[in-house]
Amino acid sequence: MTDIRTILRQASDVLGDRLEAELLLAHALGVNRAWFFAHAEDVPDAGGVQRFDALVRRRVTGEPIAYITGTRDFWSLTLEVTPATLIPRPETELLVELALDRLPAGGSVVDLGTGSGAVALAIAKERPDAAVVAVDVSAAALDVARRNAQRLGLERVEFVQGDWFAPLKGRCFDLIVSNPPYIEADDRHLGEGDLRFEPPSALASGADGLDDIRRIASGAGPHLLHAGAVLVEHGWNQGDAVRRILREAGLVDDFTAKDLESRDRVSGAFHGSCEVARAAS
Repeated sequence: MTDIRTILRQASDVLGDRLEAELLLAHALGVNRAWFFAHAEDVPDAGGVQRFDALVRRRVTGEPIAYITGTRDFWSLTLEVTPATLIPRPETELLVELALDRLPAGGSVVDLGTGSGAVALAIAKERPDAAVVAVDVSAAALDVARRNAQRLGLERVEFVQGDWFAPLKGRCFDLIVSNPPYIEADDRHLGEGDLRFEPPSALASGADGLDDIRRIASGAGPHLLHAGAVLVEHGWNQGDAVRRILREAGLVDDFTAKDLESRDRVSGAFHGSCEVARAAS
């Protein structure tokens, strides 16, 4: 019979990653990773080993860990994810940080293309005073986001189905945030790694990757309260182009913030042509 220590060592050799082996074994056995330290010499039941072996085979084919386990940690949240949603990345936490810095007391924010709800729910958790709306064109993605909100006790977040601003006619916000598709349509990386399994509509956006950011920028002004801001995540080499797009849309004081690896990651700008009072938004 094989103990936990040996199972993990063998799986780590197959996967080339100890952490991935631990995550998959923890999921198969219904325990957390800390459990392994006290139970390294335990022998798991045959059913648990079979489940683990099946998970390892899926990972060997390239399927993302997040889709195999059905969860991904983001901010201080553990989120359900499915192949209908983009897998939240750590770099997107910068978008949350910038939003929290700029969201006024009692303010309102809309997250366009919410996917699993990662950005909207992180903001809602930190700012219970804020009115948070999450929009996605995908009904399947919104189902995942709603389940995440319910499980996390954040049911006050409003979920709306539609394409970018289409379902928000007449509504205005202090902040518009988005982690939209921004990969070039012919980028070879779309056929590699985890990206092969994620929804293409959440990844690629036109020849230069910026089509959806153009749509967000051009539609932002009428939905921003006075001195409101739009914040969008983008690729490491797109900061200059995104700032130009924001300026061309009539937004001002554009800027780009860098991620922890000193790469351009989120750009934003300010404006606000919406005349609707905050209380009516």
